Amino acid sequence: MNNIGNNIKITFFGESHGEYLGVVIDQIPAGIRINFDLLDFNLMKRRPKEGISTTRVEQDQYTIISGFKDGYTTGAALTFLVPNTNIIKEDYSKLKNIPRPGHSDYAAYVKYNDFNDKSGGGIFSGRVTILWVIVGSICQQILEKQNIYIASHIESIKNIYDNSFEKNSFEVEMLKTLNKSSFPLINTEIKPKMEDAIMKASSAGDSVGGTIESAIVNLPAGIGEPLFLSVESYLSNLLFSIPGIKGIEFGEGFNLTRLNGSEANDQYEFVGNELNFLSNNNGGILGGISTGRPIILRLAVKPTSSIAKAQKSVDLSRKENVILETPGRHDPQIVTRAIHVVNAVLNYAILDLLLFSKKGWN
Repeated sequence: MNNIGNNIKITFFGESHGEYLGVVIDQIPAGIRINFDLLDFNLMKRRPKEGISTTRVEQDQYTIISGFKDGYTTGAALTFLVPNTNIIKEDYSKLKNIPRPGHSDYAAYVKYNDFNDKSGGGIFSGRVTILWVIVGSICQQILEKQNIYIASHIESIKNIYDNSFEKNSFEVEMLKTLNKSSFPLINTEIKPKMEDAIMKASSAGDSVGGTIESAIVNLPAGIGEPLFLSVESYLSNLLFSIPGIKGIEFGEGFNLTRLNGSEANDQYEFVGNELNFLSNNNGGILGGISTGRPIILRLAVKPTSSIAKAQKSVDLSRKENVILETPGRHDPQIVTRAIHVVNAVLNYAILDLLLFSKKGWN
């Protein structure tokens, strides 16, 4: 299934080493001027960086083939095409019948009866996430006009940790600063340690994972469509479409299980005529509905599956055990690239939910 959405419907198409990737964005109204500077900047942040990412670098040139004229959306389906140009299909020829441990290869082999395109991971490749960045950038510019801001920081690489967000108070300027960085950190002094851990893993033919912490600020109270389009359920549904995401928690998440109810509950008070929360342990969501407090969530990103280090696998056609050293160009970690996709997904999901209240286009 490659389409989703309620008030904004999107359809993705294409594969990692196919001629084109593309996205159709439907139900975007006429008269929106696309901020291409923002779009191009977000695409740049997602691209690989020397030493800590894959050496496959695509320039992410795109063409709009429908729904756009003279600088504005027309109301027709808005369609972007993105060519793939830096392709080496032969890197994947030896993987035709040998699944990479930790990758989608075996599950896809079974589901698609061996007919799926395996080059570069096909539809399961991180390359496809460029489409999320395109969609999310358009949604970001719409949300920010309403003073709704979304940003993330790299909370950890392996066992090296950044500071965490304050859960109950936020300065929008901090989120704006994080969104200006391709390696967003609250404590920028730990960047060299994280880079060193990444490069050590790369030198050993291995990979590392990490965590991402995200914040959504100034979303009004009352957004979310329980039961099955609650804020948590919809965000989780979309975020798990990003390759490598293996866990999610909101607010204090699993840590709530170690607290008493009296400690976990977010108590209330009035300050003048304004309702105030004394804490934000539930991450800005109660009953699947936004409370008006910052929405805080945390994501687990697994170590990149495709690694050069020798691993045990099998030849599915010969039914033999083999030792696999995966050829090709691989990311020693994907946290620094996935974080920008996470922001894009969140911008899309929040705007799509906001439109149930008919406030999104204001």
